[in-house]
Amino acid sequence: MSDAGLAVIGLVILIGLFGVLVPVIPGALLVLAAITIWALEEGSTAAWVTVVVAAALIATSQVVKYLVPGRQMRDQGVPRTTLLLAALAGIVGFFVIPVLGLFIGFVGGAYVAERRRLGSSSQAWASTKHALHAVGLSILIELAGALLAAGAWLLSVLVIG
Repeated sequence: MSDAGLAVIGLVILIGLFGVLVPVIPGALLVLAAITIWALEEGSTAAWVTVVVAAALIATSQVVKYLVPGRQMRDQGVPRTTLLLAALAGIVGFFVIPVLGLFIGFVGGAYVAERRRLGSSSQAWASTKHALHAVGLSILIELAGALLAAGAWLLSVLVIG
């Protein structure tokens, strides 16, 4: 693959990494797609091994990003319905206030759901903070998987040359 082609693949991977942080773009999938396109062009066994490694890393992060924060939420007593309502409010918020509305809607939805459930403003805010922590942890787990996949690609590019 030419240097320009590698630069484009690297740029798409970088966009994918940002997409993990700003959930408008399916970031991890974009990283994996870019690595797969690179492997198609390279056609070597090493390139395909890189795709398998990247896919395994991303798949693992996708599973773990739901398991670990979900367990923490249950341990803190925050029900799944709160996260569901917060996610729905975040989606509505995204369309009302593009991009920022996702975060505003999520926080507002979590707070309203917990305020209704618990009755106390201070308890609702504490639960909302637990929900935000869980979402942040989920994003970090997905980012770690995407970064490791990107690192595997970069290592392969440097080795395959």
